[in-house]
Amino acid sequence: MRKIYFSYIHSIITYGIIFWGNSAASNEVFKLQKRAIRIITNSHNRTSCHNLFKELNILPLQSQYILSIAMYVVKNIEDFTSNSNIHSFNTQYKSSLHPPLLRLTKSQKGVYYVGIMIYNCLPLRIKELSGTIKYFKRSLKKFLSHGSFYTMEEYLDWTSIHDLNTMYS
Repeated sequence: MRKIYFSYIHSIITYGIIFWGNSAASNEVFKLQKRAIRIITNSHNRTSCHNLFKELNILPLQSQYILSIAMYVVKNIEDFTSNSNIHSFNTQYKSSLHPPLLRLTKSQKGVYYVGIMIYNCLPLRIKELSGTIKYFKRSLKKFLSHGSFYTMEEYLDWTSIHDLNTMYS
């Protein structure tokens, strides 16, 4: 059943996810993904999918979106400006990417800006692997699978979750 999920559902969900994963319609896709997970595990339709995603080692839609955006940023890192390029001060955020000043919400929901936010919230140990895409992706998938983030807000506040903090600090 898991192989069927990856061949039919996952491939459709991940197609172009960096462009539509932050839209309002993504909630409907997420509901369908949870329904498929419940069918695979033969669970009741009111069962929480948080642990089911972890058991099956499948990323929830928002976690998959975060993975895709982070991979886009790492593969195109030369298109982004780091804080160390802006100033020469030795701060703890010198390796973070510098976000552009944007006023419009529509611009702030774009791939470039969201990519910077996602990359900057990554644990330092994962950011350090960005030079090797294979290890970066593996480590990021493990982190996202452990966190099983349902929303972008959950991901942006991951430092308050004790288990993840001890696992990747």
